[in-house]
Amino acid sequence: MRLSSRGEYGVRAMLHLALNYNEGYISLSRIAAAEDISQQYLEQIFANLRRGGLIRSNRGVKGGYTLASPPQSIYVGDIIRVLDGPITPVECVSEEGDEPDCRCGKSDNCLARNLWMKLRDHINQLLDEISLQDMLKWKN
Repeated sequence: MRLSSRGEYGVRAMLHLALNYNEGYISLSRIAAAEDISQQYLEQIFANLRRGGLIRSNRGVKGGYTLASPPQSIYVGDIIRVLDGPITPVECVSEEGDEPDCRCGKSDNCLARNLWMKLRDHINQLLDEISLQDMLKWKN
């Protein structure tokens, strides 16, 4: 399983907002420059994050973006799900929908499926335990 660039850049940009949380709204151009991310790409990412309720925007001279909640209330799993969808190693154990998307047709008697479910659950648990605030503490 590999995160998309949307997920990676989204986490980095959200960390930038968390780092500057008490400054108010931060311009998109400032975030893009600081994180070396294309401003156009960041606009797309932020549109999804705003629709997902993780950030707020404000227009005008003092406009920009800020976190919708304090950094300790936003978890990495929330960001990844908004940008990339369900976090799953293989499609047949996706938590999206009722029926598994099993391309091999063996979901009822698949011995490997339990491994994929355990892996999915561990990844989700880890990402749901790490907040932006936790990550800021890792800063050297």
